[in-house]
Amino acid sequence: MNPETTETNSAEYQVLSTESTASRPQHSVLSIIIPNWNGGRFLPTCLDSLARQTVQDIEVIVVDNASSDGSPEMLKADFPWVRLIPLPENRGFTGACNAGLEVAKGQFLALLNNDTEVDSRWVETVISAFQRHDDVGSVASKMLLFDRRDHFHTAGDFFTTDGRPGNRGVWQRDEGQYDREEYVFSACGGSSVYRRAMLDQIGLLDDDFFFSGEDVDLGWRAQLADWRCLYTPQAIVYHHLSATGGGVTASYYDGRNLLFILVKNVPSSLWRKHGFAIARAQARLAWQALRAWRGAAARARLRGMAAGILGIPRMYRKRRHIQQQRRVSLEYLESILSPPQL
Repeated sequence: MNPETTETNSAEYQVLSTESTASRPQHSVLSIIIPNWNGGRFLPTCLDSLARQTVQDIEVIVVDNASSDGSPEMLKADFPWVRLIPLPENRGFTGACNAGLEVAKGQFLALLNNDTEVDSRWVETVISAFQRHDDVGSVASKMLLFDRRDHFHTAGDFFTTDGRPGNRGVWQRDEGQYDREEYVFSACGGSSVYRRAMLDQIGLLDDDFFFSGEDVDLGWRAQLADWRCLYTPQAIVYHHLSATGGGVTASYYDGRNLLFILVKNVPSSLWRKHGFAIARAQARLAWQALRAWRGAAARARLRGMAAGILGIPRMYRKRRHIQQQRRVSLEYLESILSPPQL
């Protein structure tokens, strides 16, 4: 299957209606949705860590993207307490996550990569964070590398004034520099937790993204609607980085989806102030890819950027609805953006 030709045809991101949410019984405090595509070798570690949680008022849902490695059969045999949702085809990260979010029953909704292991107090910690902060719509975990547990994958995400997202602390040794609970721009989708009330308002992941950047897009919509993201360092997750994704596929979607994010979410006032810097950063990315043309990943990024340009009209139609939901000032948005990264 060519991932560049398996995108969904959804024209709009999905919204949970108030009516459907009210009629759904709230059996669990936290629902955990795990998208899976041929990740059978990682799932037992992930699920065993969830079984060891100090808070067990949870619902675990694995949404399978038509795996061919026996993942569904393994889940049915070894993890009967997990709810399995098999999809007839690979709908990408966004399609699988949305399928799980649509049926989840929890007050809080987590997205968790299949190649992770969570600390035994992870559920307890993220629920406490929501209960202590009414303005928080999402919680970002402290994600460390699975095989180098003293090094960061991310301590929450940032977004720069020249239009670039990034992971705070990526590749750094954990020396206590991110041990403070604090607000950040957004939560990495590999271990993000959301308040149901926020998703009811702003919608689910944008299925047009398929894979990559969908968490930052959701973070933008949340910030515009006045929902904050809290990084909680006691919520610890270990991650096999890019174990079930990445490479050329990621390069294509990185190039395309960043343009989608910018077109949909950056308000006109910020475009007027930082538009030249954003355009220059995109040109620099394109030039770097051109210089590395012999590499498959570089060519994929250029194809993705071209697809992003072609998709601008579709994203611009979504932009109107998103900007109408904006509840925050330009000054606030400036305060949560980071300076350009060298």
